[in-house]
Amino acid sequence: MDGYLYILESKRNGRYYVGSTNDLERRIGEHNNGEEKATKGLVPLSLVYSEKYDTLLGARRREHQIKKYKSRKIIEKIIMGP
Repeated sequence: MDGYLYILESKRNGRYYVGSTNDLERRIGEHNNGEEKATKGLVPLSLVYSEKYDTLLGARRREHQIKKYKSRKIIEKIIMGP
């Protein structure tokens, strides 16, 4: 089963949210419908970056790696690419 790492940006205040899922469209919908406690105050959100993995585990590992950085600058570098 494929996995996806994704980064959402709040149109309200510019904050980023990093997550992973096996169904990207469904997950973004859940965030924007206010179904997720972590992003409820950030809606509306837009997808600014995603990476596809062969497994959900691969996507989760990448999510944790990015979250460990705790750096907006690093997230912005990832979004902008090489």
